[in-house]
Amino acid sequence: MPNRDQYRRIVMFLTTLVILFLLTAVFGYIWYTYYAGIIVQPFFRKGNWLVITVYGVLLYVFTRIYGGYRIGYFKRGDVIFSGFLSLAFVNVITYLQISLIGRQFMSPFPIMRMTICDVILMALWGIGSDKLYKKLYPPHKMVFVYDGDRAESLVIKMASRADKYEICEAVNISEGFKKICRRIEQYEAVIICDVKAEMRNRILKYCFERSIRTYLTPKISDTIVRGADCIHLFDTPLLLCRNHGLTLEQRFGKRALDLIFSVMALIILSPLMACVAIAIKLYDHGPVFYRQKRLTLNGKQFEVYKFRSMIIDAEKEGGPRLASKNDGRITPIGKWIRQLRIDELPQLINIIKGDMSIVGPRPERPEIMTEYLESIPEFTYRLKVKAGLTGYAQILGRYNTTPYDKLKLDLMYIENYSFFLDIKLMMMTVKILFQTESTEGVAEKTPHPPIPAVTENKEKLEIVKAGRGGIG
Repeated sequence: MPNRDQYRRIVMFLTTLVILFLLTAVFGYIWYTYYAGIIVQPFFRKGNWLVITVYGVLLYVFTRIYGGYRIGYFKRGDVIFSGFLSLAFVNVITYLQISLIGRQFMSPFPIMRMTICDVILMALWGIGSDKLYKKLYPPHKMVFVYDGDRAESLVIKMASRADKYEICEAVNISEGFKKICRRIEQYEAVIICDVKAEMRNRILKYCFERSIRTYLTPKISDTIVRGADCIHLFDTPLLLCRNHGLTLEQRFGKRALDLIFSVMALIILSPLMACVAIAIKLYDHGPVFYRQKRLTLNGKQFEVYKFRSMIIDAEKEGGPRLASKNDGRITPIGKWIRQLRIDELPQLINIIKGDMSIVGPRPERPEIMTEYLESIPEFTYRLKVKAGLTGYAQILGRYNTTPYDKLKLDLMYIENYSFFLDIKLMMMTVKILFQTESTEGVAEKTPHPPIPAVTENKEKLEIVKAGRGGIG
């Protein structure tokens, strides 16, 4: 199999340079034409270059954080949208910067015209780069090696990216190691899904020896090991898993960030929160806030605050359960504030009180936690840090993501925590506010997201085995 990654990286690097240069050049033109000559003390040549360079650096950082350069990894529309969002942030920051340099609010119209031009360039670049990537790198032809009951879910997800993955055949682990290896040799890549550690390791080593591209679904232990420190005892390498959550220094820095951000956000958003409170009160004259018992660090219970989005006494009949996709208990106002995540804003008070953090695993209800623990004993691992307003599970997952997958995403955050990771996830949260699919409820007549005992869809896997052009 040719080493496509080497050339893909070069192509993607060059396309990134192209769009970064074009957008920075547009700003340079706007700066020299409309702003450089009218500031109070005009810059010399190097000063102008510095302003333009700062714009380019900001644009690169924001676009990278939001995934605007990840052609081939994300869908075309997602890449373009990420670029638009990055441009919006950078151009607003740049306008404020220019006004600060000019010691007055400068005319925003040149920046607005520049933004329109930027959006057009970003859209054309996104479409062109995506087509180029697909032409140079058709989807990998893959064999799907599976054992557990989560195979169907992964097959369906990969089928939604038929532009990147082409599953040509499925092999159950029961067919034996030798037959699996013979099948693997016929394809460019292999997916190992929910296979027990001993067999998985044998297949992984076999693929490593032959430089075969391998995807595998990580287990809980894999996620924990990923956050380990590598140390050496003389000539013996060791992996150190501390397993105690955050250090004292990390907790201090995280708490400082929580207080600064939550107080500022509460002040800035207070007019919006007041309007939402009035609308809820006028609709049915019921309480504005909804309080509910949730779990945080070390299993401590606290009352989470939310704007009430459901009818009064929504759980009087049927007991505790998560909202379904078309839940009749949700009020018209509730539907709107849930789509925009406005119902979560009162949790800024929880953050100030110390019950929650800005970033962390979403707090679960004790009743739901007890139910999950019956199938996932490791679900308590999420309680090694404070519950959060946002996190990997909210940014990368969906409302109906399975608890098992949420657990792995939360552990990925806990085991790789850093101050800058919190800032990155806070910035990425802005992006999902505009993606309504991430607020969808669970399927109707389901008391909670399905605990990972997904029934295997044998028909879909049989189609793959038959080699009918893959799935999707």
